[in-house]
Amino acid sequence: MIAALPMYLRPENRASHDALWSLIREALGPDPFDPPERLSHDLDIWAGWTSPDLLLGQICNLPYRARLKGNVQIVGLLDYGLPEAPAGYYYSHFVTHDRAVTDPLDLVAARFACNETLSQSGYGAAQHWAKRQGTAFTDITKTGAHAESVRAIQERRADIAAIDAITWAMLDRAGQTDGVHIIGRTDASPGQSLITAQADAVIPLRHAIGQAIKALPDSHRTNLGIRGLVVPPPEAYDLPLPDPLETLGQSGAS
Repeated sequence: MIAALPMYLRPENRASHDALWSLIREALGPDPFDPPERLSHDLDIWAGWTSPDLLLGQICNLPYRARLKGNVQIVGLLDYGLPEAPAGYYYSHFVTHDRAVTDPLDLVAARFACNETLSQSGYGAAQHWAKRQGTAFTDITKTGAHAESVRAIQERRADIAAIDAITWAMLDRAGQTDGVHIIGRTDASPGQSLITAQADAVIPLRHAIGQAIKALPDSHRTNLGIRGLVVPPPEAYDLPLPDPLETLGQSGAS
């Protein structure tokens, strides 16, 4: 079996992710799931998401909806306590380098940086927002990561980006958002979803994760920013895919 929690993994919180998994593993027990001793931090995310041996993974809701719905089971959503969003949900900040701009609509025709077009926070949520305004972002540059999208804004290689609000907070704490400011946000949608390929593990995993979060030392819980586990209704994922679907990539960054 394999387990990976890649979506908010950073060098400064790796030990806290390991501590959480150790407690999940302990709560699961050795049988019948044979949980791995350690998280697979360096596992390719698509290899993990599509592996029949996946015991616990974490996926952005756009690649789940577009590629994996029906092939993996939703365990739940970690609640990061994002203000003005339902528990377990997230949204993205529209950001730019131009302090004269206060409305994302003013930059809809400008250079838009996204981590990946198969990212809900970096692309899907932004295009859904734009569609509701009767338009779309069309001048797209893929950067490979939210941090790189912020860098593209800082270096004036792009004019606007949609950055996962949880990732933004991490980047801001690390001093990596200088010269970039928030001008709006997208609608909220289900956050990074915990998944498994083992249908009979869903209920035990929910129980084990809930126990682990409660037992997690305050220092690790604060470092990860998690408050609990939320089980969303299936219809929470009934969201429109970006149009056209053919533009979607195969990376799946958050």
